[in-house]
Amino acid sequence: MIIIKTPEEIEKMKVAGKVLSDVHHELRNFIKPGVKTIEIDRFVEKYLKKRGAFPEQKGYEGYPYSICSSVNDEICHGFPSEYELKNGDIVTIDMVVNVDGWLADSAWSYEVGEVSEEAKKLLKTTREAMYKGIEKAVIGNRLGDIGHAIQSYVEPKGYSVVREFVGHGIGREMHEDPQVLHYGKPGRGIRITEGMVFTVEPMINAGAHDLTIDDNGWTARTKDGSLSAQYEHQIAITKDGPVIITDQGDC
Repeated sequence: MIIIKTPEEIEKMKVAGKVLSDVHHELRNFIKPGVKTIEIDRFVEKYLKKRGAFPEQKGYEGYPYSICSSVNDEICHGFPSEYELKNGDIVTIDMVVNVDGWLADSAWSYEVGEVSEEAKKLLKTTREAMYKGIEKAVIGNRLGDIGHAIQSYVEPKGYSVVREFVGHGIGREMHEDPQVLHYGKPGRGIRITEGMVFTVEPMINAGAHDLTIDDNGWTARTKDGSLSAQYEHQIAITKDGPVIITDQGDC
């Protein structure tokens, strides 16, 4: 069942979204060669506590960390660890922030030091694909229009869309209906209506879309070892178009 949000409830999610976007702004300077991904996790948890928020995914179905930190060929759900980021790495930081019971969810891929032109192109294309999908999130369109916009943008450039992970509704719960695929045909799926709140979060691989899951049961990585990137915003559907709850302003 899709839970339609009131304007007042959307405003409450915007509060969480502001904290989350501020965290990502802080990470732009924090993430650099030599930083361990577990240090990013600790930095985020400390920052959220200072802002009166907490990491919603910590403890979710046993997940032990405040963030997901996915490096290079890791698609999503990477565990923070003692791994030291190296010059040329790319790392995706994904987190869900809870403020007074209302949630905000956003992921962002970061360059570590000087990265290759291949990596820069992948990140740029993935970020642009997310916004292409968001543009289609208007009243009267269907969810399939979002996925089609993303898929038709990245595949001609030689990239692939991960199938196994999707966007989702969100509010007081981390995962609500509907599911939002990042591939598919236009004109298919549930019709988009005012008050829906969901994420658009394409995971794009430089190679094939096939993946494997690590022994920890969480971390997904590309089967062919190619780079993967992800960008995610949480949006609210209004009569004036999609509102990005996790907007970073100058991103």
